[in-house]
Amino acid sequence: MEAHTFDNAGVMEVTQQKKGIAINGTVRDMQREPLPGVNIVIKGTTSGTVTDVDGNYFITVPDKKSVLVFQYIGFESQEITVGNQLNVNVALKEDAKALDEVVVVGFGKQKKVSVVGAVTTIEPRKLQVGTSRSMSTNLIGQLAGVIGAQRTGEPGYDNSTFFIRGISSFKGSNNPLVLVDGIERDLNNIDPAEIESFSILKDASASAVYGVRGANGVILINTKRGKIGKPSVNVRFEQAVTMLGKTPKLIGSYDYLSLMNELYADEGLPAPYKDIEKYRTGEDPDLYPDVDWIDAIMKDMGHNTRANLEVSGGSEILRYSLVASVYSEKGLLENDSRQEWDSSTRLRRYNLRSNVDVNVTPTTLLRVSIGGYLQEGTSAPDRTPKLYEDAFFTPPYVHPTRYSTGEIPKHGQHNNPWAVTTQNGYKNTNTTKIESLFSVEQDLKFLLPGLKVKGVFSFDSYSANSVLRTKEPNYYDAAATRRNPDGTLNLTIQSYGKPYLDYMKEAEFGTKSVYLEGSVNYDQTFGKHAISAMFMYNQRSLDEGEKLPFRFQGIAGRASYTYDSRYVGEVNFGYNGSENFASGHRFGFFPSVALGWVISEEPFMERYKNTLSTLKLRGSYGLVGNDCLGQNRRDIRFPYLTTIDVTDGYYWGVDNNYGYANGKQEGLAGSPLLTWEKVKKLNVGIDLGLWNALDLSVDYFYDLRYDIFLQRQTIPSTAGFIQVPFANYGEASNQGIDLSLAFNKQLGKDWTIMLQGTFTYAQSKIREMDEPLSVVGTNRARTGHRINQLFGLVDEGLFTEDDFKADGSLKEGLPKHTFGPVRPGDIKYKDLNDDGVVDSFDETAIGGTIDPQLVYGFGATVKYRQFDLGFFFQGNGKTYRVIGAGKNAFIPGSGDGWGAIYSNYNDRWTPENPSQNVFWPRLSRMENKNNAQSSTWWLRNMSMLRLKNIELGYSFSKKTLLPNFIQSARIFIAGSNLLQFSKFKMWDPELDTPNGQCYPITKSVSLGLNVSF
Repeated sequence: MEAHTFDNAGVMEVTQQKKGIAINGTVRDMQREPLPGVNIVIKGTTSGTVTDVDGNYFITVPDKKSVLVFQYIGFESQEITVGNQLNVNVALKEDAKALDEVVVVGFGKQKKVSVVGAVTTIEPRKLQVGTSRSMSTNLIGQLAGVIGAQRTGEPGYDNSTFFIRGISSFKGSNNPLVLVDGIERDLNNIDPAEIESFSILKDASASAVYGVRGANGVILINTKRGKIGKPSVNVRFEQAVTMLGKTPKLIGSYDYLSLMNELYADEGLPAPYKDIEKYRTGEDPDLYPDVDWIDAIMKDMGHNTRANLEVSGGSEILRYSLVASVYSEKGLLENDSRQEWDSSTRLRRYNLRSNVDVNVTPTTLLRVSIGGYLQEGTSAPDRTPKLYEDAFFTPPYVHPTRYSTGEIPKHGQHNNPWAVTTQNGYKNTNTTKIESLFSVEQDLKFLLPGLKVKGVFSFDSYSANSVLRTKEPNYYDAAATRRNPDGTLNLTIQSYGKPYLDYMKEAEFGTKSVYLEGSVNYDQTFGKHAISAMFMYNQRSLDEGEKLPFRFQGIAGRASYTYDSRYVGEVNFGYNGSENFASGHRFGFFPSVALGWVISEEPFMERYKNTLSTLKLRGSYGLVGNDCLGQNRRDIRFPYLTTIDVTDGYYWGVDNNYGYANGKQEGLAGSPLLTWEKVKKLNVGIDLGLWNALDLSVDYFYDLRYDIFLQRQTIPSTAGFIQVPFANYGEASNQGIDLSLAFNKQLGKDWTIMLQGTFTYAQSKIREMDEPLSVVGTNRARTGHRINQLFGLVDEGLFTEDDFKADGSLKEGLPKHTFGPVRPGDIKYKDLNDDGVVDSFDETAIGGTIDPQLVYGFGATVKYRQFDLGFFFQGNGKTYRVIGAGKNAFIPGSGDGWGAIYSNYNDRWTPENPSQNVFWPRLSRMENKNNAQSSTWWLRNMSMLRLKNIELGYSFSKKTLLPNFIQSARIFIAGSNLLQFSKFKMWDPELDTPNGQCYPITKSVSLGLNVSF
């Protein structure tokens, strides 16, 4: 009888084996897919065999005591004693340390060695950190190619804004396509515990199959599925305490009023505020209050809870996975415990996902997935940004939060931020999402080995509604005499409120989505040749109820060839379209090509294997599209249709009488040839592995986006258009580099160290945006600059006494400043166009963009026996903001007794301190329009570095786990956002605010437990 053996070089030989016991069987993975090429060796010998394309094997062993060793790349080795068995079937478990050997790509999976596109993956456990509801807050810095920032910490609204490789369209959407189990779904409301794999497709070869939806990159999430084995249960619980992050520091009543008296005196006016010493001493807080309104509407601490339950297991016929999650958060907005309701910010989300795989026949696989969530939110009736605006705009001296006698104060036109937050009722918001997926996969190996067909149907339903329960208290104000002769407060009613909570349905909204997909896949290996191919059809309809459904359909294909694990070639295409364009122009063809060379697999590299474990060069080029012409799909629809607008106005009749009537006129002129944005994507990358411990991937990319949909600016009015038409006219480029680094090393018996780092840099450039002829070629032109480039005036410091004549006018040779009167200490601007006047025509590009162009992250985990300590820092750079832009009362005192004043108000120009190196220019009691202009004076670098997560854990050894049914257990303590480093100190630089009026990004400390049964 023949058997296979391996010589010293690993080459298989055929030898004669003595008569023994004939064994056969099938080797599959945990999803019951057959595994071809599995090495099977009789332990202690060199005799062995490999599985065929169906995972079957045959081998003869010497006796019953023989042990078979099953080995396969990416899977854990398994040893089985033959005993009395003649048929030994094996299910190999994926090796957690080698999961990245198989990478999820568009409409399928590929071995890592054959991936030549720019695909980034992350272990799902790295997304299960922090205490935020939103998973997007954990993406930035963790994944190379992702650029973004978290702009608020408000519960329910704390999703991060992020883009794959930056922003490359100045009109259309830049949001990536997010697919969960192949269906377009939301990223932020899936719990990390549900995720089995997470991939980001960045270049054309990876995203071309998505055609008109692939221009902005694609995020692929696959949820957990059952595996062969006895039932396993995993429970994770985490309880966190949250605290306020960095907020602006404001001054109190005494300093506020002292400054206002000083500013009045500067204008030669008498001081309006008397008895200000009483504000400092606090002897009568009812009439001389000192209120920090931010502190009044915000608590110091909140809390949140996260709990997960995972159950999975199955047999060769049926496998199941169930994940249930609960997330609950109590925000930091204040509430009044004396009320019968709680108006503070609260959020609770329940997630449930059940995936079942059934082998109906040995070649037919049925998959059923049901998932979704229910989210309940409660808040004050007013949106949080409005509450913050009130808190910043109300000075500390106006009135207390509440009089000592219980009445609620309100003075003049000033609001009472505390009362608006806690006394006006509450708002309930409920959202639900049901997600379903049904698929049937048929193995056609009886026709052609490696051939499979698959059909998918999905139906998703989403609904949201909110209920407003409002009331308003009676407001009181101190009378002119303020106190009665007996010393009691003399209060008068200022306004009567509504004593009972009313009821109003504020909003109801729902969508339904239906998705169909059919595909044919082929995957086969012939000696040194590996071929895989895919062809599929899909369509989707998204119905939002009131408008026509959003629809797309198309076909896509991929063919990949690998020779000897060294040379890889791949072509992809998508041919699909959207209902948003005219008939005959709805479909487009989007091809891509990619090549790879795995140098480390060359024979001449064999001697360097221990040092250079991986070296792969890869490149791709292709075309993708974007049919979302506005910032979201609802902004612009059917632009190829000409619209008719209804107008109204007066008409003249006889005897000079006039009437009122409706009319019609031409609206937007349709352009039937309009089409989607197109992007040519180039990517060149290198993958490097050293010492089987360090992995480095570096990619350079260049995107050219053209046919950007915009409204023309250079069509003359004589053309007769009431509304200037749109056209595919804009063009922009985006280029940069992204890299990821990972190092994993076992140091002796007890120590393990793991390091990680990512870096992403992307810079865009507007090449054409059809600017008016009066702007083209001037300092005001946007063309040639970055997308969303900041513009403003260029300051030349502050005016000095030497800049003025005796009568207060500017000396000759200095340009006239047109925004308002100027004095020494005001901001001096540069006359860029040399016309002798400083005005809006002197604006130019300043700084960069608000969205960061550079994002990076780095961290480490050190394990010593049962202890582990890990941390992760996330930072950004090349991000700027013009603070105070367009905000009244931002400059201290400029609101004439309205608006908060920042604690650094003394860092200012005064006649006694005529310094150019100050934060604030000359202060005035009224708005100084010259100083309030957007300019380089107010430009700030918002780069920052944040300690995103730090965690200390202890894993119990099996010996210390007394109950036999517990397989593993770990306790941990973690912190999120505990430290931040930035040159900008006034508020958290990552927040989306020019003045600090924003719910801060919170800090948290949590304690957790993870147990497996």
